[in-house]
Amino acid sequence: MKLATLCYIRKNGKTLMLHRVKKKKDIHEGKWNGLGGKFEEGETPEECAVREVKEECGLNVKNPKLKGILTFPAFSANETWHVFVFLMNEFDGELIESNEGDLEWTDNDKLFDLNLWEGDKIFIQQLDQEGFFSGKFIYKNGKLIEHKFEIYK
Repeated sequence: MKLATLCYIRKNGKTLMLHRVKKKKDIHEGKWNGLGGKFEEGETPEECAVREVKEECGLNVKNPKLKGILTFPAFSANETWHVFVFLMNEFDGELIESNEGDLEWTDNDKLFDLNLWEGDKIFIQQLDQEGFFSGKFIYKNGKLIEHKFEIYK
């Protein structure tokens, strides 16, 4: 089982997205994602989110808001991933080049034009909504075959 974060940084009607095009053997190759990654030993979800954002794009985020938890059974190397999803609106610093892909501020109304995972289109809609979400997304050969999604207000 893997624990990870997925972070959506927003400002002025745009979201910072990462086009995964630089790492070899990347399960996300060619997809657009938020930022984030795996927990290090002893980290809280918030500590992981702040560290991963700093490492991947150079920004210093403050007050990350936990929006939901996602489960991806047997997603990568037959391991289940539990992912804590954060929304971040407070930050400073300058963008750096990411070693995982190309960073781009994307208009929020254009996010669904990107090559996203199918399940991302479901939970991204909830980022600006009140409440907390939980979802399970089952993929087979890169295709979403089953999901369930709950919103708690």
